[in-house]
Amino acid sequence: MEKMKSSAQVIGLPVISIQNGVQLGQVKSLVVNPEKGTIDFLIVDQENWEISMKAIPFRHVIGIGEFAVTVEEERAVLDLNVIPIANELVNKKITIKQAKVMTRKGQLLGEATEFYMDEETGHITGIEVQIGNELRIVRADHVITYGKDLLIVHEDAQQTLVSNVDTLVTLKGTQVEPLIEQIVPKTVDNELDELRQKQVDMLKGKRVLKDIVDANGQVLISKDTILTKEHIIRAQEEGPDVVIELSMNVE
Repeated sequence: MEKMKSSAQVIGLPVISIQNGVQLGQVKSLVVNPEKGTIDFLIVDQENWEISMKAIPFRHVIGIGEFAVTVEEERAVLDLNVIPIANELVNKKITIKQAKVMTRKGQLLGEATEFYMDEETGHITGIEVQIGNELRIVRADHVITYGKDLLIVHEDAQQTLVSNVDTLVTLKGTQVEPLIEQIVPKTVDNELDELRQKQVDMLKGKRVLKDIVDANGQVLISKDTILTKEHIIRAQEEGPDVVIELSMNVE
């Protein structure tokens, strides 16, 4: 059975490294991937991090408990500039809360006040909506578009509104039409180039602590390599997961 957390239950939690028991900061916000309907990153805040934002890829979260978010080690917390995809998602400013919720046929349901996610996978499971004087929950698989100020839902969402988050799991599986691909502005090329250059600047000259492999399991960058611009570009071409893995394994 899915274990669900509301965003309010996660934001503000301390982030703890299992390896040494040190608090690495606390969760400041959750980064929504509107195309996938997932939480892809946790933004982490700490008093002495004033220059740049830090983020944890959700896949590196070990657990989200009542009192803390745990990660394996300090290297799971990355500089946001090293992860272009995280920067792009942050800049989309998809917060869900306070967004208007409308059916694709133009009927306004209400305003989103909270959302729930699967604490194991990061998938958004439900959206709490203020409808008149009542709070109801819309299943996430009825959401067609996550926009900055507006959520578009399938009209069938009205038939499956629930008042208790626990019923989301039992309702999961009702068929709806395939999600319509969200139309979002493409990131301007020169902004992406700027982010990639920041990655190069931060990683160049660092030593790789373990073999970095590509999607096929082939060694892309060998352990003990001193990174050059060419190495970093090669990792960028493989995709964000490879860059994140590289960023976590350098010194």
